[in-house]
Order: sequence, then C-alpha cells, then structure tokens
Amino acid sequence: MTTCESLRPSKADEPRYLPIAEHGLIGDMRTAALVGTNGTIDWYCPLRFDAPSVFAAILDADRGGAFELAPDVPARTKQFYFPDTNILITRFFADNGVGEVQDFMPIVDDSREADRHRLIRRVLCVRGSLPFTVRVAPRFDYGRQTHAVRTEHGHTVFDSPDLSLALTSSVPVEIDGPDARGAFTLHEGQAAVFALDRIGGGLKPRACAVLEAEELFGSTVRFWRSWLSHSRYRGRWREMVHRSALTLKLLTYAPTGALVAAPTTSLPEQIGGERNWDYRYAWVRDAAFCIYALLRLGFTDEARAFARFLSENICLQPGPDGPLQIMYGIDGRSDIPETELTHLQGHLGSSPVRIGNDAVAQLQLDIYGALIDSLYLYDKWGEPLSSAHWDTVGMLVNWVCDNWDQPDEGIWETRGKAQKFLYSRLMCWVAIERAMRIANHRGLPADVLRWAETRDAIYRRIMERGWSEKRKAFVQHEGEDVLDAAVLMMPLAKFISPTDPKWLSTLDALGEELVSDSLVYRYDPRRSPDGLRGEEGTFSICSFWYVEALSRAGRVDEARLAFEKMLTYANHLGLYAEEIGRTGEQTGNFPQAFTHLALISAAFNLDRALG
Repeated sequence: MTTCESLRPSKADEPRYLPIAEHGLIGDMRTAALVGTNGTIDWYCPLRFDAPSVFAAILDADRGGAFELAPDVPARTKQFYFPDTNILITRFFADNGVGEVQDFMPIVDDSREADRHRLIRRVLCVRGSLPFTVRVAPRFDYGRQTHAVRTEHGHTVFDSPDLSLALTSSVPVEIDGPDARGAFTLHEGQAAVFALDRIGGGLKPRACAVLEAEELFGSTVRFWRSWLSHSRYRGRWREMVHRSALTLKLLTYAPTGALVAAPTTSLPEQIGGERNWDYRYAWVRDAAFCIYALLRLGFTDEARAFARFLSENICLQPGPDGPLQIMYGIDGRSDIPETELTHLQGHLGSSPVRIGNDAVAQLQLDIYGALIDSLYLYDKWGEPLSSAHWDTVGMLVNWVCDNWDQPDEGIWETRGKAQKFLYSRLMCWVAIERAMRIANHRGLPADVLRWAETRDAIYRRIMERGWSEKRKAFVQHEGEDVLDAAVLMMPLAKFISPTDPKWLSTLDALGEELVSDSLVYRYDPRRSPDGLRGEEGTFSICSFWYVEALSRAGRVDEARLAFEKMLTYANHLGLYAEEIGRTGEQTGNFPQAFTHLALISAAFNLDRALG
C-alpha cells in the first residue's frame, strides 16, 4: 500500500482543516475515531458511533475539539496501517529524528471493560530525538456542553454533565483552561503513552503504562489478524479487498450486529454546499449489501449477526409506508430526528451540520429487495433461515405484492417529489424472486402463484415503461428520459442478461453521459432535480457497479482498466469517502461502507472473469 507523505508545517502555518482523505480510521466495533496525517484526532464519539462527539474539529476547527499529538518541529509525515490490522501508524520525519504515533482501540469482549472505550496513543522515537507537544481539548456534546478539568491520582479528568473522560499519560501534562497540554522529548528507543478512557458508573481511572500499552498493542494485532485469516479471497487485489473487509468490520456495532453506513456526520458532498448528512445509522440497504460482500469472503459470523439484528432489534410494524424503515439506530430504534447544529461552521464552512436524518421517514421500496436478497444469500451460503425469519420474509413479500407500484423517493433519497423509479421496481422484483427461490429450495410454505404473478407484472412493467426508445436505454423513472447509474444493478441482480442488446445499449448510454475517467455520476441533478442546491461529485459505489457490469458484459479489458483507475482514487490507506470531486478529492462521509462493499464485489467478479 502506498503511504501518504506530506510536509507537516509549523503550527502557525498549519491548515485549519485537513482534507477528508487525509485521515485514517480506528475503532473497537462500538465507536470510531478519525486520525489525521498531522497526528490529530479530529473526530471521536465516545460510547458508540451515534453518540455526541467530544472531538469534532473536522466540522469546526475552533469549537469542535481535538486531540493533537505531533513533533514540535517541521516534519514530513507518512501514515499506514500495521499490516492486516486496524492499528494506524503516523510517522514523522524531522531533521533530528524519526518518530511515530500508534493509534488504536483495544478490542474487549462483552465484559464491563468494554464500556471503558479506551483510546490509546503510543508515541515512539525510532531514530535520533524529537520534541513532541500534546493537547487534549475535548468539547462535549458536539461542543454544546461545558466541562471542568481536575487532577485525580495522576489522571487528568474531564467532567461534563453527561460524560467523564480520564486521560492517563506516562509524561507530565498540565491543565490549561478547559484543556490539557504537555511537552516532552523522546530519544531513540524511548516511548510515551496516552490513554483516554470513559469513567463513571463504576468505571474508575486505570493506569496505562508503557508496558501495558505494548501488551494491548499485541493483543489487538492478534485479534485483527485472527479475524482476517478467515477470508477466502485469494485474488489479484488481495490488499485492497482485505482493507475493505477490515473497514467494514470496523463499522460494525458489535453489541447488536448493526453496521453503520459511515462513522461520520455532515462531511460535505460539495465543499461549501448543503448536501451534508448524518450516516451513523444502520441503513437496511447498505447493511444487506455488506452481508453479500462479507459472505463472498467467507465471513458468515457477520451475516449471522446482522440476521440477529433484524430479528431481535427491529420491530416490523405494518403502516402506510410499509413494515420497514430505510434506516434504524444501531440499537434498532426507529426514531432518528434530524436537527441542525448551528453553532458549528461545518467542514471548510460547509453548513448546515446535521445530526439525525429525516430521510428515515421516506418510502424507499428498494430496501425490500436488498434485505430479502441478503437473507437468500445467508440461507444459501451461511445457514438455513429459521421459521421466524421465513415468517418475516413472507410478510414482507406480501406487502411488496400490494405496494410495488407506488411512487417513492428512490435509492438516492432525493428530497424532491416522489417518482416511479425503475430501481425501486427492480428491487421489488428481486424481493419476490429471491423469496421464491428460498421457498422452492427449502419446500417452505408460500403463496407462490400470487408471488409469481406479481413478479412477472413487475418485469413487464420495467421492460415496457422503464425503456426509452429515444435514449435506447433504461431510464431513471417512468415518464422521463433521464439516465441513472442505479440501473447498473439490473444485470448484477440477474434481472436481465448482461449481454442483452437492450442492456448493452444502456451500458453505452451510461458510459457516454455519466462516466468520466471510470468515475460514475449517479444522475444529472440539472435534468433530474433532487430538491437540493449545488452539484455533487461522482458516486464511488456506482463506479464499482460500472466495473462489474462491464466485466459481466464480457468487456473485461475495459472493466480491469476502470477498476485499476478507481483504485487510484482511494486515499493513502485504501479508504473511500462517498464521492470523488472534480479534481480527484474525496468528499462526503468517510469512510463509506457502501463503497467498500462494492469494491469487494467488483474485485470478486472481475477476478472470475479474468480467470
């Protein structure tokens, strides 16, 4: 993996906001933190992914809070993951020495210690000597709560009304207003350790000496390598596929098996724009696709955990918008109200900053197909569905049979008017078709005649009204000739042959209008208004769908070139945000699960096509 190298300037010249891609991710499968190439943790929500932040400088350099740790001299920096793990190492190269910061969260079982949410920063001088500075500046509840700072038995304790954190340090730090600061010098072979723990509720501060940090480092390495050893992938792009798998595992909320779409909120799809959303929830669509990708690699435990999340944590209740919501809290809660944090300026001034997501109330029919397809794959490659799961499938399919022809907001969660989107109908077809496969394979009870009649009606509807003679392509929704990259799923979902003349014509049309240097736009918002101002970049998952569609169509050389080009748009660690901007910059929430699962699928199918 190519590392990222940059020159860390003096404090006075340091940029106030690092680009989104200049970050790595660490976590403990309960929460996560972003670590910049400058050594600063500028996003961290203790307790769990969707909890209020204490470090959010990526959203407001002044009010967000940060954990800064770096040499106090100009230095070049490089960042990489300790091989086959989610331990992040940031190296600093200065005139008089070389140092590194090892950032990780120990993986703890379901004992009470898991509630500690320990974040460890281990600093080493590997050559010469280096002076370092550290500043721990939490800003609780997205910067809305004040806090007090005190010293207790050698720990620096930050107390807010709702949360207390304890900083343990092997070098002296001093209280400076609401912050803690320190300065120290390390010589070759020396190390220093900082540990940040949640305390209270029976959890007391505990030491984290240099030796203990070394032991925790070793146990964390063993955990990640043991998990990754279960991968069955042996293809050409092993490093990128495994980094994607490790990222998806990192985005899993272990207590319930839910998977967040991304660990961040309000990172802008367009710098200075309003397309800023909170992705720290479990989208039915994203999670179901992730199960598909992880099953392909042999990670059946994750599929089992997600099935458990659906059966134990989500309450399916018939209503006007269906028994399923498009997203849920990582604990299964259905209420995710959207509010704006007007006191935060947003990343590079991109406002508003939002928490919660009003799209939770949208009708998106495609989620039924994504969910049932994942259960079909789980039944096929994991373990047979239980009778309770099959009862749920039957209820969902019957609802789809009654409601598939409604207009909805579609896969892209537009905030314009509802439409009869082709993709929504495609995935309703998938829901019924996959359920019929399960019933036929297992001999399970089902209203097969009704299901088949509805499945065939959806097929005919798509072929008749989803096809545009004018464009010689399948289009976004009925009544218009607008193209949409979501139709790339048609051959991937086995709705249409990847070499069908109508599909090949569609593929060519998409390539001419929505593809730029292998990068794929979702749609043209000027021709298909989505209710929002501004432009957006290319959508990374669509770029990998395009690769897979090309490979399935037999255009393997084009697919491989497009895939290799797409890999160059990853950041230095192999991570992808939601979108790629005009000059190759990453935009949107980061890293995005949707993109990494599509990379895995594209690599798997391209490997098979190349033989």
